[in-house]
Amino acid sequence: MLFLNQAASGGAGMFTTFFLPLILMVVVFYFLILRPSQKRNKERAKMLTSVEKGAKIVTIGGLHGTIEELTDDKVTLKTADGTRLTFDRDAIGRVVTEQTTEKTK
Repeated sequence: MLFLNQAASGGAGMFTTFFLPLILMVVVFYFLILRPSQKRNKERAKMLTSVEKGAKIVTIGGLHGTIEELTDDKVTLKTADGTRLTFDRDAIGRVVTEQTTEKTK
C-alpha cells in the first residue's frame, strides 16, 4: 500500500531513493579510484618519454643501472660490474636522482 502511494506521487521520490545514491557512488568511485590512477599513468608516461642516456634508473624488478643506449622501445643498462642488459622501455620503474639517494642515507 505504501509503495503504491509513492508511485502515485510521482517520479521525484523514486529518483531520490534510487538514482541519487547510484550517481553519488559513481562520482565517489571516479574521484577515489579512476582519477588518481589516470594521474599516475600520465606521470609515468611523462617520465618514460623524458628519460635520457646516462640517467641512473631502477627497473620494476629492482635492478639498478645506468642507461647506455636508448631506443623507442628498448633500453640498454650498464650495471655496476659492467654487464650490459637490454630491457623494454616499460620496465623502467623510476629514475634515481641525487635527491632520492640523499633521502635514503
